[in-house]
Amino acid sequence: MPRRSFEDPDREAARLAALEFIRQYGDPVLRTPAERVEVFDEALVAEAHEMTRLMADGRGVGLAAPQLGRLRRLIVVQPDEDEPAHALVNPEIIARSEEEEIAIEGCLSIGEVNVEVPRAVEVRIRAQDLNGTEFEADLEGFAARVVQHEIDHLDGILVLDRTTPEDRRAALAELRESLLPSA
Repeated sequence: MPRRSFEDPDREAARLAALEFIRQYGDPVLRTPAERVEVFDEALVAEAHEMTRLMADGRGVGLAAPQLGRLRRLIVVQPDEDEPAHALVNPEIIARSEEEEIAIEGCLSIGEVNVEVPRAVEVRIRAQDLNGTEFEADLEGFAARVVQHEIDHLDGILVLDRTTPEDRRAALAELRESLLPSA
């Protein structure tokens, strides 16, 4: 999920460079469910650090390994830019509130397109840290939304699948138009 853009040319250049590594809508890997992580080693830690850097440079609040072409159940999230990013390995939602809220979401894998998406206001997740230690956490509000969005990526689900048919059609039209060469 994207955070916001900058008018600073250096930051915009870093954002565009990061987006070169992120798979875009239409790439089949984005529709493929990811596999559980079984090995917890330095390579996993390095991958999480790389994902965190790309997420930050891309001005995102979350990034899932499949968005980089890696079919592993690994996400990084930073819903509050004043707090550190967190890596979640093999995350799953084990409970969710019945109450939902509709809010606009973007995605680093669908360009500048934003759509309204209903999400549970509160979720309980189970995940592992980078050492393999399992934990549970209760999330609410924006943090809950970000984690739900990123876990969707691990299951091959995009925000376009969570919006209304009308919004999906409009978003796909906007995507097609953005891919056309400029005159």
